[in-house]
Amino acid sequence: MPWFARPVTDERDGLLVFLGQQRQALRAAVVGLSDEQARAQPAAGSLCLGGLLKHASRGERRWVVAGIAGRPLPGLWPPADWSADFRMDDGETVAGLLAHYAETEQMTGRIVGEITDMGQPSAINAEQSVRWVLLTLIQETARHAGHADMLRETLDGKQAGQLLDSYDVAAPG
Repeated sequence: MPWFARPVTDERDGLLVFLGQQRQALRAAVVGLSDEQARAQPAAGSLCLGGLLKHASRGERRWVVAGIAGRPLPGLWPPADWSADFRMDDGETVAGLLAHYAETEQMTGRIVGEITDMGQPSAINAEQSVRWVLLTLIQETARHAGHADMLRETLDGKQAGQLLDSYDVAAPG
C-alpha cells in the first residue's frame, strides 16, 4: 500500500480514496493473525483487533445506509448495544470480519456513487451533509486504525509500516 493516497479526480473520489486508505491500514492490523489473537485484549482496556474491525464495519454501515441513504438497518440502527461492536464473539472469524468489511466498502461505494451533491443533507440530520458524514468516517476509521496499530504491536511487535509493506491488504473483489 502506498503511504500516500493516489491523485484524485474529484471530491467524491477523494473522499472514497482517503477512506479506503484508512480501511487498508485497519485491515493490515489483522493480517496473519489467528482468530484467538484477534480476540485477545493485550492492553489495559477491553479492545481487541477483531472487535475494532467489526466496529468499523458496523459503524460505516450505520453512517452510510441509515445516515446517507436513509434505509432501515434492523439490528444496527439504532444500536441496541454499542459494546457488542467491540467484541469478537465466538464463532466470528478474522476471515468473516474481513469479508463483511469488504462488502461494507462495496456498499459504501455504490451508495456514495449515487449521490450527485456531497453537500446535500444526510438522511438522519439535515445539518450533517453527505460530505460531513464521509469526513467523519475517515476520521473514525483513522482513529481505529491507530488503535489497531498499538494493539497489534503489543501482540507480536509488528508495526503498521511492516504490515502495510509486507501484505496485500486491498479489499477482496
